[in-house]
Amino acid sequence: MQNKETKMADQSLLVPTDEYLKSGIHIGTKFKTKYMEKFIYKTRPDGLTVLNIQQIDERIRVAADMLSKYAPEDIVVISRRENGWKAVKMFGKITGIKTFAGRYTPGLMTNPQLKNFLEAKIVLVVDAWPDKNAVLDAYKVGIPVIALCDTNNNANYIDLVIPCNNKGKKSLGLLFMTIAQRYMMNKHMIRKPEDFKYKMDDFSDE
Repeated sequence: MQNKETKMADQSLLVPTDEYLKSGIHIGTKFKTKYMEKFIYKTRPDGLTVLNIQQIDERIRVAADMLSKYAPEDIVVISRRENGWKAVKMFGKITGIKTFAGRYTPGLMTNPQLKNFLEAKIVLVVDAWPDKNAVLDAYKVGIPVIALCDTNNNANYIDLVIPCNNKGKKSLGLLFMTIAQRYMMNKHMIRKPEDFKYKMDDFSDE
C-alpha cells in the first residue's frame, strides 16, 4: 500500500512514480558528464547512474509547456535512434507536430534550396549526440533546442535539457506520451486528461 508521502508526491507528478520506474526512464548509463551530474540521484552498485524522478517530471512539464507556445507545424521532433521512431511517429500523428525519424542530413533546417527543407521555430531531439547535426543546424539559425539527455550527454547548444534514459523504447514511449497529453491539453485539443485515449502500447512496442 502506498504511504501518505508517496501519494502526495504522486499527485504533484504528471505520471505516477511507479509508472516512471517501470519504464526505466530514470536509469542512466555508467558514464556521467559534468553537466548531467546535477540530475543524478545516485549510482547503483552495478555502476549505473540513477536520475532524479522529480527533476525528470519537472523538465517534461517545462518542455511540454514550452512546445505549447508553438503551432504544431512550427515544431520538429528528430530521432536518429531507431528505438525512438515509434514514439516520435505516434507523437506526430496525434499532435500534428512534424517529425523526422532517421538520418538527419546537415542543412535540412538551414538550406531552403533542399527538397526536404524543414522549417521550424523550435526543435526537440531524442539524443543530443546522434542528433548533433540537427542541434547544430538549429543553433546556426537561432532555433531553440529541447534535447533528451542521458547521463553521458553534453548540453552544448541546447536550451532545455530533459534528463532521462533516451535509449529505452519504454522510457521514450512514456516520455512522448506524457508530453503529447500535456501539449494537447494546453492547446485545447482535448479538454481533460481522460480524453486522451492513447496507451503505452501505441508509443512503444516493448
